[in-house]
Amino acid sequence: MIYTVTFNPAIDYVVRLDRLQPGAINRAREELVQFGGKGVNVSTVLGNLGVENVAMGFLAGFTGQALEEGLSAAGIRADFIHLSEGFTRINVKIKGGEETEVNGRGPAIGRGALEELFRRLDRLAPGDFLVLAGSIPASLPSDVYEQILARLDGRGVQAVVDAEGELLCKVLNYRPFLIKPNNLELGAIFGRELHAPEEIRDCAAALQRRGARNVLVSMAGDGALLLDETGACHRMPAPKGTVRNSVGAGDSMVAGFLAGWLRTGSYREALRLGTAAGSATAFADGLATREQVESLLRKLEP
Repeated sequence: MIYTVTFNPAIDYVVRLDRLQPGAINRAREELVQFGGKGVNVSTVLGNLGVENVAMGFLAGFTGQALEEGLSAAGIRADFIHLSEGFTRINVKIKGGEETEVNGRGPAIGRGALEELFRRLDRLAPGDFLVLAGSIPASLPSDVYEQILARLDGRGVQAVVDAEGELLCKVLNYRPFLIKPNNLELGAIFGRELHAPEEIRDCAAALQRRGARNVLVSMAGDGALLLDETGACHRMPAPKGTVRNSVGAGDSMVAGFLAGWLRTGSYREALRLGTAAGSATAFADGLATREQVESLLRKLEP
């Protein structure tokens, strides 16, 4: 079973305008409501690909209830902890020429609620996958990912971590199954800009030496690079298409990679499906559907 954890889920209100005019009344040409947060995105795309999973994390208020009901209607199992105060955040994504975002703060998560999450994670069994994705709310300790993996260490749970900077680096000692920085995040870890594939591969190898088993680097229009635990380096070019949406593409890649790995046991095939899923979301208004992913998958080299 795959479990995803989202500490700060959101309802994303996506608005399309011909042009955003600050200080004036702007009227939407198109609008869309999505249920978001990086782990929620992974769960949604996994569900779209027919992979059973459980979405975990924290919800609060009427917005949290709406998010949970939306996931349930989509057939996604949920095991969220409901907080007594605050409300799940609303993020406003304005697409009017350039993309502008206003992200809500979300509710405070107390120590008792965090301990409840730990207890639920204790139920995970050997062979289960745990996806930890996104940033940590200010109300939680900055090493919470590290605390979780330390608690599960030695129990056969396969960790997938999609995070930035120290949040990612601190978990490498626990040998996560997969980490997925993008090329900019990877370069920031080493204090440099990465351009050539060789540079990206070398930095991915450095993280592998620090403990990561597989390093998947998303590179936007340049596709993706995977350094797997056998030492093989795989590259996959991005399929051609018009980018409409940058939200959730990396999460979709993680979902596609896991779906591909579980289906085939091949890292090359996992990379293909991950690239197709990430691109399908980038080319769509929302998260990728199965049909969109399979259409792009046929265009990628085996």
